[in-house]
Amino acid sequence: MIAPAVPPRTRQSLDLPALLRQAVAFDQEGRLAEADALCRRILAAVPDQFDALHVLSHVCERAGRLEEAVAFGRKALNQRPKSVETMKTLGNALARLGRVDEAIARYEKALALDPRHFGVLNNLGMVLQADWHFEQASACYQRALAANPDFAGTINNLGICELALQRPAAAIEQFRRAQALEPDYAVAHYNEAVALLLAGDYASGWPKFETRWETPATKPGRYVGSLPLWLGDKEIVGKTILLWSEQGFGDTLQFVRYAPLVAARGARVILSVQAPLASLMKTLAGAVEVHAQGDELPAADFYCPLMSLPLAFGTTVETIPDRVPYLAADPVKAARWRERLEALPGRRVGLVWFGSSRLAASAVNNPDRRRSLAIAELAPLAGVAGMSFVSLQLGKPVWGASSPPAGLVVHDWTAEIEDFSDTAALVAGLDLVISVDTSTAHLAGAMGKPVWLLNRFDTCWRWLLEREDSPWYPTLRQFRQPKPGDWNAVVASVAAALTSFAPG
Repeated sequence: MIAPAVPPRTRQSLDLPALLRQAVAFDQEGRLAEADALCRRILAAVPDQFDALHVLSHVCERAGRLEEAVAFGRKALNQRPKSVETMKTLGNALARLGRVDEAIARYEKALALDPRHFGVLNNLGMVLQADWHFEQASACYQRALAANPDFAGTINNLGICELALQRPAAAIEQFRRAQALEPDYAVAHYNEAVALLLAGDYASGWPKFETRWETPATKPGRYVGSLPLWLGDKEIVGKTILLWSEQGFGDTLQFVRYAPLVAARGARVILSVQAPLASLMKTLAGAVEVHAQGDELPAADFYCPLMSLPLAFGTTVETIPDRVPYLAADPVKAARWRERLEALPGRRVGLVWFGSSRLAASAVNNPDRRRSLAIAELAPLAGVAGMSFVSLQLGKPVWGASSPPAGLVVHDWTAEIEDFSDTAALVAGLDLVISVDTSTAHLAGAMGKPVWLLNRFDTCWRWLLEREDSPWYPTLRQFRQPKPGDWNAVVASVAAALTSFAPG
């Protein structure tokens, strides 16, 4: 880095080249607080010093202080408007803030100056992918790999994009290519498993799915005790086995169906689940003892994560244990809700239009954002006669049913819901649940309730491809986006189907 000329006394008091070299070194070593302090020391003496502004923007972006990163990046660009690296850092910060259009504009301006810049191409691909532009993202990744063909991370990103485009075979090819370059690349191994499962190749997919434990996203849910792992390979008659809930609520609701099957093999089953699910799980059949995560657990002989049970049982698409219901509502709670619901005319239809609360924190390539829609997009449902809509939407009030589109009346009693047993009691009194891909869809399916899934184009592996039904839930019907981000077509199809569902 070359420092601009400064007044003689400032030059004597600060060795700018040395300080800047040290700040860059601290940044590269992850010593962000020290890099930050050095840059601010330089800027206190020379407020417009480009290199210090650039490094400080990068440090702030890495530290998650994104608004500061944007501010310092813009100041740096005021000094050097054609700095591609500064544009990249600024684009990264804007993307993480959810300001997608601004981020794309910055990356494209950088590429106009340097069309083969690998980092910009890769990051632009990630933002385009997060914004449903999968074909454009794929083109960016391919351009990036033309400049740097052996970068496993970008190859993995290309595979993810191919998966989003419903091309699992092409995705698998890319994930294996990344693994060939980096054999211990856990994320690429896990992504290959997801692609295999999406393609319905459960025989290959479930064993590969065990690589999830090496990925940063899944490690926190791993069982950390000393029990031996059971994967169906040991006799468990008279033994006690701990079934461990490892990921989201929907995952627990889907795979807890195996707990009674484990008990049927002669084992005492200890089931550890997220606290909001504990009460509901006590309705499972069989010798299943339910505990909330964090409780002191009884002694056991083995453990198995819930999402490893399909492997333990050798599950294929044809042999999925699909008997429903396997969960039920508390009859006392259900009776209270039924009395209220029976006052509503016509069919009683539950609605869920948003995914989890992670939507509040924008992140590149966040599926929560893509699987959800705004309540305003449900406006066509208002034109269907004979329906009473009931909100099952939990989360922040801004996501709730307080501002539906004109003509759409949504009854909202969700303030009274404390856990999944309450939600199940409300669902029990409904005729139909319409939901995006979230835990409520799994709950309704597990209860044997008719459920219509509003499914994004880049579907989760569990819903497979080119199906309107689900082998996991016999009462579930899928309404899939015909193209990325096209909720209008989905809602129009649902409205048409509701017309047939209306009471005659």
